[in-house]
Amino acid sequence: MNKNTKVNAAILIIGNEILSGRTQDTNTSTLATWLNSIGVKVGEVRVIPDVEKTIIDTLNLLRTTYNYVFTTGGIGPTHDDITAESVSKTFGLKYEIHKEAYKILEAYYKPGEFNEGRQKMVWMPENAKLILNPTSGAPGFSVENVFCLPGVPSILKSMLGGLTNSIVGGEPSLSHTISLRTVESEIADSLTKVQDNNKEVEIGSYPFFQAGKLGVSIVIRSEDQSKIDSCNSQILEFVNQNKIEVVDR
Repeated sequence: MNKNTKVNAAILIIGNEILSGRTQDTNTSTLATWLNSIGVKVGEVRVIPDVEKTIIDTLNLLRTTYNYVFTTGGIGPTHDDITAESVSKTFGLKYEIHKEAYKILEAYYKPGEFNEGRQKMVWMPENAKLILNPTSGAPGFSVENVFCLPGVPSILKSMLGGLTNSIVGGEPSLSHTISLRTVESEIADSLTKVQDNNKEVEIGSYPFFQAGKLGVSIVIRSEDQSKIDSCNSQILEFVNQNKIEVVDR
């Protein structure tokens, strides 16, 4: 892949605690922001339970659809952490103790603390590549284009730096925002015409409420700054014609 190649990824959030509402997912935002910065566009996000068949079926679909798949959750020390074993079955690999991971955690914990539960975190698919963890020791891992990360947001975030050389992205997506003092229904037709004339540019419309007044932020996204500039000019043209106020946000 080179910089002109469009590279995409899926994010797979694994955990009953997310689906129940007990835990709020922030990893999607962290991963999507980081991936966008290195030229990888997130095409899909799924949240699934800690169910082996669901994990396997979903991974098999996503890994053949996207360049990369990033999973979060399910690689800890408890009984419901089944992501590593599920990934092993997805690829038809042995589920075994990763010797390097074992050495890392054995050195990380004090004598007597590296108990059976913590030793579960060194069981991985055969020949998995480690993703080092500078925060709490226990590494993540990757198999082919699937990268498995922990569910704890602060730990996940600290591990992304070590992945940069493993991910080959395209051109980073650029964006420009225009905020208007109006409502979506007033600009819908004009904005649709701009989008129709610029198929390769992504234009989003997002309502907001600020200082007691309604407004709309229009976000223009593309890998090509000249295309963003062209869309911006076309939008400002109908904004000025209709005397719509542009506001700072």
